[in-house]
Amino acid sequence: MLSFAPRKEDLPQLGVVAPLNRDSLVYASGFRLLGETVSRTISPALPEEQFRRNLARIKKAKCKVYLCNVLFTGNMKIAGPNVNDARVVAYADSVFARAHQARIPLVVLGSGGARRIPDGYDAQKAQADFVVLCRQLAVAAQKHGIMIAIESLETAETNFLLTLTSTAAVVRAVNHPNFRLNADIFHMMREGESPQSIIDAKDLLVHCEIAEKENRTYPGVQGDDFKPYLRALRKAKYHGPIFIEGNTTTPGADLPRAFTYLTKQLTEVYAEK
Repeated sequence: MLSFAPRKEDLPQLGVVAPLNRDSLVYASGFRLLGETVSRTISPALPEEQFRRNLARIKKAKCKVYLCNVLFTGNMKIAGPNVNDARVVAYADSVFARAHQARIPLVVLGSGGARRIPDGYDAQKAQADFVVLCRQLAVAAQKHGIMIAIESLETAETNFLLTLTSTAAVVRAVNHPNFRLNADIFHMMREGESPQSIIDAKDLLVHCEIAEKENRTYPGVQGDDFKPYLRALRKAKYHGPIFIEGNTTTPGADLPRAFTYLTKQLTEVYAEK
């Protein structure tokens, strides 16, 4: 009997943003990729001794530590009138240098507080200045072999770049191979953005994140249907990973359920004619 089910290797690889101390649980749940935060693992603020300990833990981890997120904390402005470009770029350069040492290839740029602009501030000026800064960040990332993946956020987190489409426009303006796009399906659903935006930005996508819409729970908790967005990823010929970035108070139950639930929806989508 012929089977038309997609091969496992045809599906996007799944990862989860979780503390490194959950590595064994994440691996046992089926995931092979893990994401950490800049502040916990590779921040220049960490003493060298602590960073060396982190390197050892990353090397021993069962999952590949593939990314770090929260590149900038809220006290380092990257958009609006109070941005010190030289300070921002110097800090990022140090982050990328440590990411390279840790063999972490991707850094996610969300940082809602850092990019929030004052109410009434000229959004066009903010965007033009942001493009200039991001081009400098891209050059620093390239020097260390790091990919930056910028994401759109939701209104509850920031007031600047709230759609994948507007964020894609920034990526196109930056026009640098080390500065690309993260399609965060959770944020897209919260902002009511169509899956078509993923297809429209298909040439820019290097990363994707996901969580359930209402409370940012792991897939399978509420039972959200992600298939319209997963179809868009397939149509866009997206070959990067899909990372769960959500909230859980019961990781022992939520992690394996999320892996099974998301794998099922992906398998259904990739089996469609």
